[in-house]
Amino acid sequence: MPRRQRLMQSSLKYYAMMFRNTVLNLSFKSSLNMQHQISVFQILREEEKTGFSATDDSTDGNASFLRAARAGNVEKIIEHLKGNIDINTSNANGLNALHLASKEGNVNVVTELLKRGANVNAATKKGNTALHIASLAGQEEVVRVLVQAGANVNSQSQNGFTPLYMAAQENHDSVVSFLLANGANQSLATEDGFTPLAVALQQGHDKVVAVLLENDTKGRVRLPALHIAAKKDDCKAATLLLQSDHNPDVTSKSGFTPLHIAAHYGNENIAKILLSKGADVNYAAKHQITPLHVASKWGKMNMVVLLLENGANIEASTRDGLTPLHCAARSGHDQVVDLLLEKGAPFLAKTKNGLAPLHMASQGDHVDSARILLYHKAPVDDVTVDYLTALHVAAHCGHVKVAKLLLDRKADPNARALNGFTPLHIACKKNRIKVVELLLKHGASIEATTE
Repeated sequence: MPRRQRLMQSSLKYYAMMFRNTVLNLSFKSSLNMQHQISVFQILREEEKTGFSATDDSTDGNASFLRAARAGNVEKIIEHLKGNIDINTSNANGLNALHLASKEGNVNVVTELLKRGANVNAATKKGNTALHIASLAGQEEVVRVLVQAGANVNSQSQNGFTPLYMAAQENHDSVVSFLLANGANQSLATEDGFTPLAVALQQGHDKVVAVLLENDTKGRVRLPALHIAAKKDDCKAATLLLQSDHNPDVTSKSGFTPLHIAAHYGNENIAKILLSKGADVNYAAKHQITPLHVASKWGKMNMVVLLLENGANIEASTRDGLTPLHCAARSGHDQVVDLLLEKGAPFLAKTKNGLAPLHMASQGDHVDSARILLYHKAPVDDVTVDYLTALHVAAHCGHVKVAKLLLDRKADPNARALNGFTPLHIACKKNRIKVVELLLKHGASIEATTE
């Protein structure tokens, strides 16, 4: 069985209950969302009402030209063009011959119009191009011709509709696949926040959902749909998924929840939705990593605030003993370091190897983070299990600025680690000349010997 078919069947099985959920099918397919679904059709109907209609009985040359395009009459099209009619002529709302031919799937007319110079990206007054219209109608062959002619696959109408969105809404999975293969961006949302994935979920178009999920994870570790929504800050898709009693703490193969993903990308809107649906703010994933660890590591300040406001454990430690403060200090996110310390983060906490947050800041040459830690009374000569101070770490890495800060704050230049190594020994061994010079200026002993 081909990979895509296996993936599709897996996706369908995984979400079967969701798609058949009564609340989702009845509630979300009614009222406002049903109006949303219908609106794209209304746009096209309204555009055909104004000005010379493609179906009226007028003898007007422009109207006759449009009727010929809609009817697929290539000979009549050519006859009109020989009469010097403007190939891009349209009705009062901007609907032209290429739009009409695309809607009806008249490939020969579309090809002829493009060959004779029709603007492939011409849009109606509502912003719909021929590719929008062909995608909505599921005219796959026309879609191919338009894209090959240079149609913009990510063009958005006034309401934010993309060709991909229109194809996804109408369950045209083959058109969806083609558009994705040709650069369509499935993250683009309508003005009211619907993405192609969200509308496909809303309508229960399981084949389209499978195609979108496969494309989003191609070449990478496959993520469940809720994780993808969290990654893209796709609130509509997340709401639809959670509406069907989807577990907010569903885990990926690596053990991370959607809240971990939202924390990584700083997507607060999704995080708020997940938390409101009962997501565990302290869920310990692989290696005991919590969402707060993730947000702190990546410097997502607002996310850190949100997680703390919702009960995140500021003292949570990973399998190796890393706290959120360790993560922020190691990455040099000064504002997060300061916030965590203000909220009572333990600056004396150590990893299994005895590394304190100050060691982490020194390792990364994060002077401001180190300064903030020292301001909050972090011990300047705190040691690891091997008796290494932050100054030893700075000397090893050759970080002159951090070393100077530590020495200015009275770090011991002759502190002895395991086997009697001083910062000067380490700097010399690693050929950190500038650190050697700095240590000597601050009284490092050149006569110190190891054991």
